Amino acid sequence: MLEPLQMRAPSKRWLALASIVFVSTASLAWSFTRLRRAEKFEPAPASEKQKVVRRKQETGNNYSPAGSASEAKLIDSDNDGIPDVEELRTYQDRDSFRRWFTAIAETQFYQLSDQWNTEQRDCAGLARFAIREALRRHDRTWFQKMGPGYETVAADVGELNLDNNPLGEKIFRTDFGSFQESDLRNGRFSEFADGRSLRNFNSTFVTRNRREAQPGDLLFFYQPWVQKFPYHVMIFLGSARIAPNGAQDWVVYHTGSSPTDKGTVKKVELSVLDHHPDPRWRPVESNKNFLGFYRLKILQ
Repeated sequence: MLEPLQMRAPSKRWLALASIVFVSTASLAWSFTRLRRAEKFEPAPASEKQKVVRRKQETGNNYSPAGSASEAKLIDSDNDGIPDVEELRTYQDRDSFRRWFTAIAETQFYQLSDQWNTEQRDCAGLARFAIREALRRHDRTWFQKMGPGYETVAADVGELNLDNNPLGEKIFRTDFGSFQESDLRNGRFSEFADGRSLRNFNSTFVTRNRREAQPGDLLFFYQPWVQKFPYHVMIFLGSARIAPNGAQDWVVYHTGSSPTDKGTVKKVELSVLDHHPDPRWRPVESNKNFLGFYRLKILQ
């Protein structure tokens, strides 16, 4: 017997609704299964070490993550014997160093600093002292230690801080050759460097023409009859910072010490030295004892 019409319609609607629910549930289950499979085969995020390895492979092993100073310490890319971390690579740092270096050296003419060891007061000693102090942080403590007569002349050198430096105070090279890690253990870097070492291992020849020299360059003389210290060094100031007179050829140097004479610091124009009583001390191109102007390798 047939059911009444009003009884059959609700059953069809429920059947349609049930079909929709079934299809939706099946679709969700299928999507979830695909997601789980995708997660199963997706590689885990690379660790920082893995990223470094990959980048090294992509760049021919030349990649070095930022802050990896331990690797940079061993690099001497120009093979000049000085590690790259000891060289001033920006114009601002080179300019700051020149200003501090020449100012500190010039100030010794007016007032010797107690921080300059009395046993190292000679021509090379003046250069070493001014180099070291130029590379320090010039804070209030530094000014108090140095004594009167000092003022801020430039920003501090940013790349190289002598108080936090892989070579410590031993910043002067003492032998030929490019930099090797073993140099830090076998005495090829020292706190001390005489005139010969400053010329041969820590600076490079620039010119014999004073018009091409820059403040902070070193002048070298070679006097072979002085057996112990045949090399003499002066520091080129260019224009004087203290008591300027418009001249652009000022130099400062220590005359050297002897058992009977402690020597003294002098500040003079090259044009005056051109007429030195002994022609072997004249800074002119015709004087074979004048070796010329040299530039510190940390500025190259």
